[in-house]
Amino acid sequence: MTTLLFSHSACEGHIPDIGHPESPVRLKAIREALSASEFDALERREAPRAEESQIALVHPGDYVQNILRAVPGEGEGERALDADTILSPGSGEAALRAAGAVVAAVDAVMAGEADNAFCAVRPPGHHAEPDHAMGFCLFNNVAVGALHARAAHGLHRIAVVDFDVHHGNGTQAAFWSDPDLFYASTHQMPLYPGTGSARERGVNANIVNVPLPPGGGSEEFRQGMRDNIVPALTSFQPEFLFISAGFDAHAEDPLAGLNFVEDDYAWATQQLMALARSACGGRLVSVLEGGYNPSALGRSVAAHVRSLMEG
Repeated sequence: MTTLLFSHSACEGHIPDIGHPESPVRLKAIREALSASEFDALERREAPRAEESQIALVHPGDYVQNILRAVPGEGEGERALDADTILSPGSGEAALRAAGAVVAAVDAVMAGEADNAFCAVRPPGHHAEPDHAMGFCLFNNVAVGALHARAAHGLHRIAVVDFDVHHGNGTQAAFWSDPDLFYASTHQMPLYPGTGSARERGVNANIVNVPLPPGGGSEEFRQGMRDNIVPALTSFQPEFLFISAGFDAHAEDPLAGLNFVEDDYAWATQQLMALARSACGGRLVSVLEGGYNPSALGRSVAAHVRSLMEG
């Protein structure tokens, strides 16, 4: 099983402000975790910049240019898009590399250069709606990758499964009205951003939300995956599968109240890989979303990537 790792040093140049939870320390923790000898077989690649036309598949009109123009120049202070979503001089380059990593991962997997890939990038993306940056997110990286798979490779049925503790409102919004795009999410509810009710079903039930109560852990997560997400995804039969891999449902994460452990991420990865093998020849790309305790994030990513490598 060949697994690619896409990242770029520019993704550490996005520095929202001192004390912001979505900090460069996150990627440093992942880099350290994946430096262990068991990950020597990972093929590490530098993320390219996404082209504006690729990002515009999700964010049309002037959105991309408006975000890039809002990035402060060198020597200027940070610029807030909202209370949570803050730009620094390195944010534009980081965001282009984050989206570009997913595009390049799709191309590599489709070319048969690898079985799957993990994109260790930031800023995250799943809260970014087609016309609105929010929740630490500028461009919706996983949605850009999904629509690139369709536009560049002629695929039609694309799926994203999201196990971040926060609901991916942006991905849901991008997929909502297209029956050939499938989005499923487990997330804590109530919690930011307030979306993600099980009643939110999209068109032809292409949206599957599994809200979990505060304090929920392995049992609730695995039951939701087994009873709701895996059957719906199996019925959908995707031609390419993406994971929005947020690790902030971990028991040690400071931003929420679920109680996942590393083995939950390994288990979920194995379930999704098995489904990808049966539905789409194993084609799978995983994209980093949240995770704000550096130690727990590093351990969780290691468990996730280990499962990707083992197949």
